[in-house]
Amino acid sequence: MPLQVGWSTATFPNIADYAFLSDCETNCLVAPSGSVEWLCLPRPDSPSVFAALLDRAGGCFRLNPFGVSVPAARRYLPGTLVLETTWQTPTGWLIVRDSLVMGPWHNIEERSRTHRRAPTDVDARHVLLRTVKCISGSVDLSVDCEPLFDYARVGPTWSYVGDGYGEVTATAPGQPALRLTSSLRIGLEGRSAVARTKMSLGDSHFVALSFSELPPPQTMAEAEDAMWRTGEYWREWLTRGTFPDHPWRTYLQSSALALKGLSYAPTGALLAAATTSLPETPRGARNWDYRFSWIRDSTFALWGLYTLGFDREANDFFYFISDVCRDNPGDLQIMYGIGGERTLTESVLDHLSGYDDASPVRVGNDAYDQRQHDVWGALLDSIYLHARSRDQMPEDLWPIVKAQVEQAAARWREPDQGMWEVRGPAQHFVSSKIMCWVALDRGARLARLHDSDATADKWQAVADEIHADILAHGVDERGVLVQRYGSTALDASLLLAPLLRFLPSDDPRIRATVLTIADELSHNGFVLRYRVDETDDGMSGEEGTFTICSFWLVSALVEIGEVDRAHALCERLLSHASPLGLYAEELDPQTGRHLGNFPQAFTHLALINAVTHVIRAREQTTAFGFTPANRAG
Repeated sequence: MPLQVGWSTATFPNIADYAFLSDCETNCLVAPSGSVEWLCLPRPDSPSVFAALLDRAGGCFRLNPFGVSVPAARRYLPGTLVLETTWQTPTGWLIVRDSLVMGPWHNIEERSRTHRRAPTDVDARHVLLRTVKCISGSVDLSVDCEPLFDYARVGPTWSYVGDGYGEVTATAPGQPALRLTSSLRIGLEGRSAVARTKMSLGDSHFVALSFSELPPPQTMAEAEDAMWRTGEYWREWLTRGTFPDHPWRTYLQSSALALKGLSYAPTGALLAAATTSLPETPRGARNWDYRFSWIRDSTFALWGLYTLGFDREANDFFYFISDVCRDNPGDLQIMYGIGGERTLTESVLDHLSGYDDASPVRVGNDAYDQRQHDVWGALLDSIYLHARSRDQMPEDLWPIVKAQVEQAAARWREPDQGMWEVRGPAQHFVSSKIMCWVALDRGARLARLHDSDATADKWQAVADEIHADILAHGVDERGVLVQRYGSTALDASLLLAPLLRFLPSDDPRIRATVLTIADELSHNGFVLRYRVDETDDGMSGEEGTFTICSFWLVSALVEIGEVDRAHALCERLLSHASPLGLYAEELDPQTGRHLGNFPQAFTHLALINAVTHVIRAREQTTAFGFTPANRAG
């Protein structure tokens, strides 16, 4: 029998108030109250162990001063994903630090069963570590760890390890084993492991939740060393990047850290987001599982990572994409599991109330078998960018290039669900046609790199045919690129037209498209994907403005020479970052509240591109980073 989990009168934190932790193999979200409210094991797309994010009775791991739930301050230690929370109580002050621990590579006796990419010197230790220090007065500390396995359907059995009170395990049939190790005395109360103590000035304690055979810290000294090493890992990683000396540098670095944290090191995959079913509309039904890797993200990921100098991460993600394409070159999906899985069947968890009563709660994503014709262009642009980064066309990629270009050439005239994955009828979406053009255009360029000139000429002829068809049927009387053939509806995906070099930036149709979207598809200055009353997306209700679209508008405004307007919009968007520098999928145009899954990789990728566009336009320099394919002539 599933545990009874339902609606609670407790309120949910704002989405933007969660902190994001990662060890590049799993991740978690920490509420301002000091409660870990989202953790899935052993992978980010596995069933949850803590799910209070989606139901206040869904399990959590809280560490905070007794009777206090609002901290004095929160921050990441600079250059890291180590969270530091400062607590003030009527009697004293505490500092808590949280991290998913990184440590030396550990598979010495045998190879890893999960790693396909080359392991680095530092890897996940599979430990959620929490340290606490009293820095003034005295404070009553409270710890309460209540894991509920399989999306809160299975409770734990707690057992002591050894003769003392310092270590306990939580188990359930068929579920990952958890071990809680602490310098505190742990007690067992029903489904929870708890600890209480009075801390005085200078006192320190640790609590470590481990979920593999790797040993967790056993002493405070070991815990402090593990926390320091984890911080050093992130600082050293960030130092490898190339960032401009500019006031917006911190936003670029926060985005880089978020993207690294959303990566899955064993395969190189990049998660679209860390969560499922955070609502696009308050208490609405537009709730989706984003814990998968979209082919569409590949181009934008490589633009962003190469631009900031993170070539290794870019290459790892590229080879994840290459792996899934090589397995089935004639049947490319729009998305895959982070291990390359093809079947991502969607289901509903009726026993969870949903974030702030937004239902249904979905796991899996049935969009995996949709027809979305932008996938070939995204892949080919990625391969082209990868080839340009090393000035050669890798021979082992040539069969993949041929298979995908021929797919785009054969099917570009067909309708599809579009890049927004509408669940209404298939349409002739203009952005999909443009991405088919990208597939043929980049394919032709790659063919010339491959010294296959005859093939290049053939593909270029098809690219020219697609280009002409779009301009004949996808432009309205105003000279604006529209959402779909036969319609005058606008679509923010057309902001990509200048970035993908479909037309020159000074073409009047590009200028008209960008300015019309800016003026007519915006709400309080932020950009909608489309207007729901003009698009049959198979869903009901409203949605917020998509932050990625607003950042696309920044880049597109720079492209058409509207640099001051772009700068003003970018400045406004950056002001809406979460307190820890993160972004969800959407912003409510009235309140600025973050909506949708969090943190959202696509948004941070668009931020990197937009900020880079504005800085380069203002400073008239490209003195930092790789110049990506979207800047090619």
